[in-house]
Amino acid sequence: MPLGRLHHLIVDCPDPMAEARFWSAVLGDPVTYADDDFAVVSAGTAASGLAFQRVADLVAPTWPDPAVPQQMHLDVMVDDQDTAGTAVLALGARRLAGDHVYADPAGHPFCLIRRPTWAPPVGGLA
Repeated sequence: MPLGRLHHLIVDCPDPMAEARFWSAVLGDPVTYADDDFAVVSAGTAASGLAFQRVADLVAPTWPDPAVPQQMHLDVMVDDQDTAGTAVLALGARRLAGDHVYADPAGHPFCLIRRPTWAPPVGGLA
């Protein structure tokens, strides 16, 4: 029996609303809460999701250079990695070293992974 259930993955960033808008567009979930220092992206107000909290002096990861570790990263499943890559770049991501590896606007690495055969089509970000 589990001891708990994931509520949100909290991500430090300099601008919570900018991060929330970016991840909302990538994942297709709405921004369900926002104030000056905190924002949440989730399927609904009663669902777990990603949360972003303001950290004024955040040192962005330098991955793959180990000088500043990646701290966290997300794997985002997509139907087509190249099409999704073009879309995330247009949203403000930047390409990092490696196949289909990007950084969000605050510098957090994420990977666009090919949708596993067991998962239904993603849609939206093809």
